[in-house]
Amino acid sequence: MTMENLFGIDQHIAWFDLGNGVQRKVMSHNDQLMVVKVRFAKGAIGELHTHPHIQISYVSSGKFKFSIAGDEHILREGDTCIVPANAVHGCSCLEAGELIDSFTPSRTDFLDPR
Repeated sequence: MTMENLFGIDQHIAWFDLGNGVQRKVMSHNDQLMVVKVRFAKGAIGELHTHPHIQISYVSSGKFKFSIAGDEHILREGDTCIVPANAVHGCSCLEAGELIDSFTPSRTDFLDPR
């Protein structure tokens, strides 16, 4: 890893539009860990899905209704949740905001946004 790969400089990283009011920005990653920003417009949905990665989400702004393995909670700025590997999960955005998601291992599917 070169020194320039150790830092994710926000202003140098473009948002990727996922459609329907959701945008993603991969900030920093290596094979074991990834940090991603996900921006949601009010009413946008993170559809129910699963993946083999462990995920922690931090609500940096906004208000979200999260569902993890059938358990639902409203999360606000400063709140977190952990998504176990292969758990069915998703969220709906109640107030426009942004999540900071960490994944282990890294989500290689996020690296080629085509």
